[in-house]
Amino acid sequence: MPFSRGLRYRAVLFSCLALTLPAVGQAATDPLAFETTRTGQAVGLAPTPGKNGMVVSAQDIASRVGADILARGGNAVDSAAAVAYALAVVYPAAGNIGGGGFMTLRTPDGHVTFIDFREHAPGRATPTMYQDASGQVMPGASTAGWRAVAIPGTVAGIEQVHDRWGRLSRADVMAPAIALARDGFILKQSDVDLLNLATASFARDPYARRIFLHADGTPLVAGERLVQADLAHTLERIARDGARAFYNGPIAREIVNSSKKGGGILARKDFASYHTRFMAPLTCEYRGYHIDTAPPPSGGGVALCEMLNILSGYDMHALGLHTAASVQREVEAMRHTYADRQELGDPAFVNNPIQHLTDPAYAGEVRKYIPLNRAVPSASLHPGSAQGEKEETTHYSIADRDGMAVAVTYTLNGWFGSGVVAGRTGIIMNDEMDDFSSRPGQPNMFGIVGSAANAIAPGKTPLSSMAPTIVSRDGKPVLVMGSPGGSRIPTIVLSVLLGVVDYGLDVQQAVDLPRIHEQWQPDVVQVEHGALSPAVTRQLTHEGYTIEEHAPWGLAETILAGGPRIGKAGGMRYYGGADMRHQSGAAVGE
Repeated sequence: MPFSRGLRYRAVLFSCLALTLPAVGQAATDPLAFETTRTGQAVGLAPTPGKNGMVVSAQDIASRVGADILARGGNAVDSAAAVAYALAVVYPAAGNIGGGGFMTLRTPDGHVTFIDFREHAPGRATPTMYQDASGQVMPGASTAGWRAVAIPGTVAGIEQVHDRWGRLSRADVMAPAIALARDGFILKQSDVDLLNLATASFARDPYARRIFLHADGTPLVAGERLVQADLAHTLERIARDGARAFYNGPIAREIVNSSKKGGGILARKDFASYHTRFMAPLTCEYRGYHIDTAPPPSGGGVALCEMLNILSGYDMHALGLHTAASVQREVEAMRHTYADRQELGDPAFVNNPIQHLTDPAYAGEVRKYIPLNRAVPSASLHPGSAQGEKEETTHYSIADRDGMAVAVTYTLNGWFGSGVVAGRTGIIMNDEMDDFSSRPGQPNMFGIVGSAANAIAPGKTPLSSMAPTIVSRDGKPVLVMGSPGGSRIPTIVLSVLLGVVDYGLDVQQAVDLPRIHEQWQPDVVQVEHGALSPAVTRQLTHEGYTIEEHAPWGLAETILAGGPRIGKAGGMRYYGGADMRHQSGAAVGE
């Protein structure tokens, strides 16, 4: 089983991402030039090949677990279940059984299903539960502690999908995660770096403290073994009894009892009534490629399709990779799309204008009002309503020898969720209630306006930007992709897709491509280091754009079928691009 982490430490990666880009107005006719820094130093990053399958995730141990399941005769769904449970052990910052997420699944016969296993608001939740007596939002009330926790959906979603499409037994796919929790795994520095982000939260919670800190309260260090015995017992119960153990058995009882002790509002009936949704994916077309992505309660798929529809009217390849002209079109497509995301919400509660927003004719009307040499003031557009979803989630992509593909984005919301562990279950709980609008009409910490459509209601699913996506052509899967990143998820997926389809990059180059983001409000263009050349930055600034450099964002774990880049056949069936913006990830081929 070939294995390549594509090991690229962060300092090396982002010095290498100061790339040679074309001058203003010059097309990038040779995408291989992307592999050279401005100093001429070769980057030499290559996609990871896989003969019969591919697993790409944010944690190398989990990727190996998934690839081993494929090698043992499991299909992509078996692998996806194994990776989901393994990430709950080895990537506790975002991997989870205490959270929820979305899955886009393509069967070998070409049928695509979208599965919503997002968290639900508890039955005692109210629209004003995070406001004080004067109606002001209380800082931290929706992000820390038990009152921030929504009803988890991961176990229900993974189990229902595995029961329907899996090939191996539940015990087989869960065995690796159980062993990793019971016997422990050796922490790398990248693992410790994430754990250190939550040291203060761990110290406040007695159950988290005894798992993730030493007895004297000091943090764990690289080279130590992290053992999670309580989580192992929880996983063993699920392996034996399935989702029933989590929602109707001892696990639910322990979670609810811990919630009551901690001042939360979870109830047993909330768990008993939890349900997933199997839905038709949101679909759109781009330059002959068919896109299957997330419908509401995700706004991410809507945004992705609207941006692609707008950009389909421009020859992005001729404009060139990250030239002033191509960036200007991308930014305005982003700006108009994010301003358009008004009144999106849980389809069980809200009528969403999906057909209008994803209509190519509407995109054509938008293009008429986009100037080609200056910025459009965000204040001139109708207020939008994207949400302040946190960026700290995780995504993984899997494809198997039969052509089955699975894209999964799931989350605790913030790193380590609400910072509490559910008693002796070993489960880190989400802070997903923060994804609702705590006070509709009030900008959140990102300057994004909250929406009445995303107001808190019992049993409701919060709006999300998560957009697990599968791209196909001529009836065959081409790309399996997605990313964490909060409100930036749609533009991350857009960047990778444009890199592969319009600019001829290989899958690893497209994943590594420095990113650009604009979300209507605040009225700035956010860029990663190296995204724009000085000449392009000067030109865009002259045209009225405010450029702000930000720390790297997103982890776009991606698979490309057929070759390392479109139009270049390879000797293997799949090629994986692992996003090393966080150093622990890996693409593993089978």
